Amino acid sequence: MRTAYSVETVRTAERALMARLPDGTLMQRAAAGLAAACADLLGRVYGSRVVLLVGSGDNGGDALYAGARLARRGAGVAAVLLAGERTHPGGLAALRRAGGTVARPETAEELIDRADLVIDGIVGIGGKGGLRPAAAPLAERAARSAAAVVAVDLPSGVEADSGEVLGAAVRADLTVTFGTHKPGLLIDPARAYAGTVRLVDIGLGPELPAEPDLEALQHADVAALLPVPAAESDKYRRGVVGVAAGSARYPGAAVLAVSGALRGGAGAVRYVGPAGAAVIARFPETLVSDQGPHRAGRVQAWVVGPGAGDDAGTVAEVLEADVPVLLDADGLRLADVGAVRSRTAPTLMTPHAGEAAALLGVAREEVEAARLASVRELAARYRATVLLKGSTTLVAGPDGGPVRVNPTGTPWLATAGSGDVLSGLAGSLLAAGLSARDAGSVAAYLHGLAGRHAAQGAPIGAHDVADHIPGAWRDVRDAVGG
Repeated sequence: MRTAYSVETVRTAERALMARLPDGTLMQRAAAGLAAACADLLGRVYGSRVVLLVGSGDNGGDALYAGARLARRGAGVAAVLLAGERTHPGGLAALRRAGGTVARPETAEELIDRADLVIDGIVGIGGKGGLRPAAAPLAERAARSAAAVVAVDLPSGVEADSGEVLGAAVRADLTVTFGTHKPGLLIDPARAYAGTVRLVDIGLGPELPAEPDLEALQHADVAALLPVPAAESDKYRRGVVGVAAGSARYPGAAVLAVSGALRGGAGAVRYVGPAGAAVIARFPETLVSDQGPHRAGRVQAWVVGPGAGDDAGTVAEVLEADVPVLLDADGLRLADVGAVRSRTAPTLMTPHAGEAAALLGVAREEVEAARLASVRELAARYRATVLLKGSTTLVAGPDGGPVRVNPTGTPWLATAGSGDVLSGLAGSLLAAGLSARDAGSVAAYLHGLAGRHAAQGAPIGAHDVADHIPGAWRDVRDAVGG
């Protein structure tokens, strides 16, 4: 599992570690890791041209010390100093001793144009509000150049704790981060500025608290959560998921939600709604009822809302059930806030950015710019677990614990009905016994992998995603020998 910690937590851990180490040890560890990553990216260090964009503070020092290491290996290294007298003195002296130079300000853009590598050491993880006017043109020049851009710890100009981008920022091909990931490296829009992320171990792990701010599941974590039937299992012991979805206008939403549910680990799927004929025609194994949720038979979880139109009565009826409920699409619009907040069984809400914006009473752009804050606010406001869909899917619980970030998605999943498949999949995992947080996280992970497998660089439909869920499931288990 990858974890990320806030700036305050990282700085506290760094102070504790530095108190036990000789002065400068931590910076030398960081610089060594940065230089190694840059050398790997260059391939051939000797004769390469490297430009350092150096601000004040430790990030600038890391860049200078790394530049000195590259210069000793034969690179031509020039530093552009953006902080004047506040430049890290030890790093600057090390660069000069190694044969590096300090560029005249008027030559900076020309040097960037000719560089093989640009190292961004402008602003550290505490930077706020985007790049300052003196730095912004250099970041833009680097982005337009043929040089590879490497960010030190975090691309300068992005917000480390929130993933927001509030002004001009460096766009990196590679970000070399130290000790632990920072939230902004995992969450869009900042994630898109980071490029590939390489984590360098500087010994910070023992100083970090057990509970991170963010966590991203990996194959082994997901494999450990997947429901697996035992020898004595039957369809009822594996769990039954109810799907209340679709309408005369949107029968396809019901079919797609059921398609996800059938592949999510529960033993049976009960469908309730007006699209029963369409569901049976496509999936004859579904248990179909037209008597409403209360008379459909026992279930261990409900999915309600996809394609529901204006059927507020069914949404209200499902929310009264004393089992986990997944609330999606029209269900989010039709649900009473008080009814959701007062539920004692788990609730999992799965909005996209537009739906989240409507629930919060803000513009969609505000949600997309501040995804982490938005998902946390929704979870607290509704006392529910919230899965915020998008370029980075986030899962936040009402208890304020770590937010889960899903790393597996693909832009090809932005297709009609894909969210209905996700809802059915997550609802089935709820019925199989996973918590709302785990069901949402595992479903997003498998859904993203299935989308990748289905697309392989080409357009796909939602039914393609559903068809590839078993393959994604097998990939996860096979990767850990399951």
